[in-house]
Amino acid sequence: MPINYKLAEDAKPQITLLLIATVISVGLWMIGWYLPIVGYIVYPIQLFATFVHESSHAMAALITGNSVMSLTVSPDTSGMVWSQSSGFSSLFISSAGYVGTTLFGTLLLVWMRFGLKSRLALYLCSGLIAVMTVVFGFIAPFWNFLANVTFGSMVFTVFSGAILTAGLFAVAKFATDKWVNFSLAFLAVQCLLNSFFSLKTLFVISATSDASSDAANMAAATGIPAVLWVLLWIAISVVMMAVGVRLYASRGSKAAADSLFVN
Repeated sequence: MPINYKLAEDAKPQITLLLIATVISVGLWMIGWYLPIVGYIVYPIQLFATFVHESSHAMAALITGNSVMSLTVSPDTSGMVWSQSSGFSSLFISSAGYVGTTLFGTLLLVWMRFGLKSRLALYLCSGLIAVMTVVFGFIAPFWNFLANVTFGSMVFTVFSGAILTAGLFAVAKFATDKWVNFSLAFLAVQCLLNSFFSLKTLFVISATSDASSDAANMAAATGIPAVLWVLLWIAISVVMMAVGVRLYASRGSKAAADSLFVN
Protein backbone atom coordinates (compact mmCIF):
# COMPACT_ATOMS: atom_id res chain seq x y z
CA MET A 1 0.00 0.00 0.00
CA PRO A 2 1.64 3.31 -1.05
CA ILE A 3 2.33 5.90 1.63
CA ASN A 4 1.07 9.41 0.95
CA TYR A 5 3.65 12.03 1.89
CA LYS A 6 1.65 14.94 0.56
CA LEU A 7 1.56 17.91 2.89
CA ALA A 8 -1.81 18.21 4.59
CA GLU A 9 -3.65 21.38 3.60
CA ASP A 10 -4.47 22.29 7.20
CA ALA A 11 -0.81 21.84 8.15
CA LYS A 12 0.49 24.57 5.83
CA PRO A 13 0.03 27.46 8.31
CA GLN A 14 1.82 25.43 10.99
CA ILE A 15 4.62 24.49 8.61
CA THR A 16 5.00 28.18 7.77
CA LEU A 17 5.28 29.01 11.45
CA LEU A 18 7.81 26.23 12.00
CA LEU A 19 9.91 27.37 9.03
CA ILE A 20 9.91 30.96 10.30
CA ALA A 21 11.00 29.80 13.76
CA THR A 22 13.70 27.59 12.21
CA VAL A 23 15.07 30.32 9.94
CA ILE A 24 15.23 32.79 12.82
CA SER A 25 16.84 30.21 15.11
CA VAL A 26 19.49 29.14 12.59
CA GLY A 27 20.12 32.77 11.63
CA LEU A 28 20.72 33.77 15.23
CA TRP A 29 23.04 30.80 15.77
CA MET A 30 25.09 31.64 12.66
CA ILE A 31 25.28 35.37 13.36
CA GLY A 32 26.26 34.56 16.94
CA TRP A 33 29.40 32.81 15.67
CA TYR A 34 30.68 36.12 14.25
CA LEU A 35 28.95 38.56 16.62
CA PRO A 36 28.98 36.95 20.08
CA ILE A 37 26.73 39.69 21.45
CA VAL A 38 23.88 38.27 19.35
CA GLY A 39 24.24 35.03 21.30
CA TYR A 40 22.72 36.77 24.32
CA ILE A 41 19.39 36.83 22.47
CA VAL A 42 19.14 33.03 22.51
CA TYR A 43 21.08 32.56 25.76
CA PRO A 44 17.95 32.09 27.90
CA ILE A 45 16.64 29.51 25.41
CA GLN A 46 19.97 27.67 25.53
CA LEU A 47 19.67 27.58 29.32
CA PHE A 48 16.13 26.24 28.88
CA ALA A 49 17.47 23.44 26.65
CA THR A 50 20.09 22.67 29.30
CA PHE A 51 17.38 22.42 31.93
CA VAL A 52 15.48 20.02 29.67
CA HIS A 53 18.66 17.97 29.14
CA GLU A 54 19.42 17.73 32.85
CA SER A 55 15.76 17.17 33.72
CA SER A 56 15.79 14.19 31.37
CA HIS A 57 18.68 12.73 33.35
CA ALA A 58 16.86 13.41 36.62
CA MET A 59 13.58 11.87 35.46
CA ALA A 60 15.41 8.83 34.08
CA ALA A 61 16.98 8.37 37.50
CA LEU A 62 13.60 8.55 39.19
CA ILE A 63 11.97 6.20 36.67
CA THR A 64 14.63 3.58 37.38
CA GLY A 65 14.15 3.90 41.14
CA ASN A 66 17.29 5.90 41.87
CA SER A 67 17.73 9.11 43.82
CA VAL A 68 18.85 12.47 42.48
CA MET A 69 21.36 14.26 44.67
CA SER A 70 21.54 17.52 42.70
CA LEU A 71 20.85 19.26 39.41
CA THR A 72 22.98 22.22 38.37
CA VAL A 73 23.15 24.50 35.34
CA SER A 74 26.26 26.57 34.63
CA PRO A 75 26.67 30.00 32.98
CA ASP A 76 28.37 28.37 29.97
CA THR A 77 25.08 26.42 29.39
CA SER A 78 26.59 23.13 30.53
CA GLY A 79 24.92 21.18 33.32
CA MET A 80 25.28 18.27 35.69
CA VAL A 81 23.02 15.80 37.49
CA TRP A 82 24.40 13.68 40.30
CA SER A 83 22.46 10.51 41.02
CA GLN A 84 23.05 7.22 42.81
CA SER A 85 22.73 4.44 40.24
CA SER A 86 24.39 1.31 38.94
CA GLY A 87 24.04 -1.32 36.24
CA PHE A 88 21.46 -0.86 33.51
CA SER A 89 19.90 2.14 35.19
CA SER A 90 23.15 4.12 34.91
CA LEU A 91 23.19 3.45 31.15
CA PHE A 92 19.59 4.60 30.82
CA ILE A 93 20.27 7.73 32.85
CA SER A 94 23.40 8.66 30.86
CA SER A 95 21.55 8.21 27.56
CA ALA A 96 18.55 10.26 28.63
CA GLY A 97 20.04 13.75 28.28
CA TYR A 98 20.49 14.25 24.54
CA VAL A 99 17.73 11.84 23.54
CA GLY A 100 15.38 13.44 26.07
CA THR A 101 16.00 16.93 24.71
CA THR A 102 15.22 15.74 21.18
CA LEU A 103 12.11 13.95 22.41
CA PHE A 104 10.96 17.08 24.24
CA GLY A 105 11.29 19.23 21.11
CA THR A 106 9.54 16.58 19.02
CA LEU A 107 6.66 16.34 21.49
CA LEU A 108 6.20 20.10 21.34
CA LEU A 109 5.82 19.82 17.56
CA VAL A 110 3.25 17.04 17.91
CA TRP A 111 1.46 19.03 20.63
CA MET A 112 1.05 21.98 18.27
CA ARG A 113 0.05 19.87 15.29
CA PHE A 114 -2.79 18.16 17.12
CA GLY A 115 -4.33 21.46 18.13
CA LEU A 116 -3.50 21.34 21.82
CA LYS A 117 -3.24 24.74 23.43
CA SER A 118 0.16 26.40 23.07
CA ARG A 119 -0.56 28.51 26.13
CA LEU A 120 -1.04 25.38 28.25
CA ALA A 121 2.22 23.94 26.90
CA LEU A 122 4.11 27.06 28.01
CA TYR A 123 2.52 26.83 31.47
CA LEU A 124 3.66 23.20 31.66
CA CYS A 125 7.18 24.16 30.54
CA SER A 126 7.25 26.84 33.22
CA GLY A 127 6.07 24.30 35.79
CA LEU A 128 8.71 21.78 34.72
CA ILE A 129 11.53 24.29 35.21
CA ALA A 130 10.06 25.41 38.53
CA VAL A 131 9.81 21.86 39.92
CA MET A 132 13.28 20.87 38.75
CA THR A 133 14.78 24.07 40.15
CA VAL A 134 13.12 23.87 43.56
CA VAL A 135 13.32 20.12 44.13
CA PHE A 136 16.63 19.16 42.54
CA GLY A 137 18.36 22.52 42.15
CA PHE A 138 17.71 23.77 45.68
CA ILE A 139 16.26 21.23 48.14
CA ALA A 140 18.22 18.14 47.04
CA PRO A 141 21.68 19.78 47.22
CA PHE A 142 21.03 21.03 50.78
CA TRP A 143 19.54 17.68 51.74
CA ASN A 144 22.80 16.08 50.63
CA PHE A 145 24.93 18.76 52.33
CA LEU A 146 26.06 20.28 48.99
CA ALA A 147 27.83 17.06 48.02
CA ASN A 148 29.35 17.31 44.52
CA VAL A 149 28.12 20.87 43.98
CA THR A 150 29.31 24.31 44.97
CA PHE A 151 27.16 26.98 46.58
CA GLY A 152 27.81 29.24 43.59
CA SER A 153 26.59 26.67 41.06
CA MET A 154 23.45 26.14 43.13
CA VAL A 155 22.80 29.88 43.27
CA PHE A 156 23.11 30.24 39.49
CA THR A 157 20.83 27.23 38.94
CA VAL A 158 18.15 28.66 41.21
CA PHE A 159 18.49 32.15 39.73
CA SER A 160 18.36 31.02 36.09
CA GLY A 161 15.55 28.58 36.86
CA ALA A 162 13.52 31.33 38.51
CA ILE A 163 14.03 33.68 35.55
CA LEU A 164 13.03 31.01 33.03
CA THR A 165 10.01 29.99 35.10
CA ALA A 166 8.83 33.60 35.37
CA GLY A 167 9.55 34.33 31.70
CA LEU A 168 7.65 31.31 30.39
CA PHE A 169 4.76 32.00 32.75
CA ALA A 170 4.63 35.65 31.67
CA VAL A 171 4.53 34.76 27.97
CA ALA A 172 1.81 32.17 28.59
CA LYS A 173 -0.18 34.60 30.73
CA PHE A 174 0.12 37.92 28.91
CA ALA A 175 1.23 37.38 25.28
CA THR A 176 -1.21 37.33 22.39
CA ASP A 177 -2.08 33.98 20.80
CA LYS A 178 0.21 34.66 17.84
CA TRP A 179 3.21 35.26 20.07
CA VAL A 180 2.35 32.29 22.29
CA ASN A 181 2.23 30.02 19.24
CA PHE A 182 5.49 31.40 17.88
CA SER A 183 7.17 31.08 21.27
CA LEU A 184 6.25 27.41 21.50
CA ALA A 185 7.47 26.73 17.95
CA PHE A 186 10.69 28.62 18.74
CA LEU A 187 11.21 26.53 21.90
CA ALA A 188 10.66 23.31 19.94
CA VAL A 189 13.14 24.30 17.24
CA GLN A 190 15.71 25.48 19.78
CA CYS A 191 15.52 22.18 21.68
CA LEU A 192 16.02 20.21 18.46
CA LEU A 193 18.86 22.43 17.24
CA ASN A 194 20.50 22.43 20.66
CA SER A 195 20.41 18.64 20.74
CA PHE A 196 21.78 18.38 17.19
CA PHE A 197 24.66 20.82 17.66
CA SER A 198 25.47 19.43 21.10
CA LEU A 199 25.70 15.91 19.69
CA LYS A 200 27.91 17.19 16.88
CA THR A 201 30.23 18.80 19.43
CA LEU A 202 30.14 15.68 21.60
CA PHE A 203 31.11 13.55 18.60
CA VAL A 204 34.21 15.68 18.00
CA ILE A 205 35.12 15.65 21.71
CA SER A 206 34.61 11.89 21.99
CA ALA A 207 36.66 11.22 18.85
CA THR A 208 39.60 13.40 19.90
CA SER A 209 39.80 13.25 23.70
CA ASP A 210 38.81 11.42 26.86
CA ALA A 211 37.00 14.41 28.33
CA SER A 212 34.22 13.72 30.83
CA SER A 213 30.79 13.48 29.19
CA ASP A 214 27.67 11.34 29.03
CA ALA A 215 29.31 9.33 26.24
CA ALA A 216 32.47 8.88 28.29
CA ASN A 217 30.35 7.59 31.17
CA MET A 218 28.73 5.09 28.83
CA ALA A 219 32.13 3.99 27.53
CA ALA A 220 33.47 3.52 31.06
CA ALA A 221 30.44 1.43 32.02
CA THR A 222 30.28 -0.78 28.92
CA GLY A 223 33.70 -0.74 27.25
CA ILE A 224 32.05 0.42 24.01
CA PRO A 225 33.83 3.49 22.58
CA ALA A 226 32.20 6.79 23.43
CA VAL A 227 31.99 7.83 19.78
CA LEU A 228 29.76 4.83 19.04
CA TRP A 229 27.35 5.90 21.76
CA VAL A 230 27.23 9.37 20.24
CA LEU A 231 26.44 7.90 16.82
CA LEU A 232 23.66 5.82 18.37
CA TRP A 233 22.15 8.89 20.06
CA ILE A 234 22.38 10.82 16.78
CA ALA A 235 20.57 8.01 14.96
CA ILE A 236 17.83 7.85 17.61
CA SER A 237 17.45 11.64 17.56
CA VAL A 238 17.21 11.75 13.76
CA VAL A 239 14.50 9.08 13.79
CA MET A 240 12.52 10.96 16.45
CA MET A 241 12.81 14.25 14.56
CA ALA A 242 11.75 12.58 11.31
CA VAL A 243 8.71 11.05 12.99
CA GLY A 244 7.83 14.37 14.63
CA VAL A 245 8.08 16.33 11.38
CA ARG A 246 6.11 13.60 9.58
CA LEU A 247 3.31 13.84 12.16
CA TYR A 248 3.50 17.63 12.05
CA ALA A 249 2.87 17.69 8.30
CA SER A 250 0.59 14.66 7.93
CA ARG A 251 -3.04 14.40 6.97
CA GLY A 252 -5.66 13.36 9.43
CA SER A 253 -4.39 15.37 12.39
CA LYS A 254 -6.98 17.20 14.40
CA ALA A 255 -5.41 20.60 14.53
CA ALA A 256 -7.60 23.28 16.00
CA ALA A 257 -8.62 25.88 13.50
CA ASP A 258 -7.66 28.69 15.89
CA SER A 259 -4.41 27.19 17.08
CA LEU A 260 -2.19 29.39 14.91
CA PHE A 261 -2.15 32.90 13.53
CA VAL A 262 -5.25 34.01 15.37
CA ASN A 263 -6.07 37.54 16.34
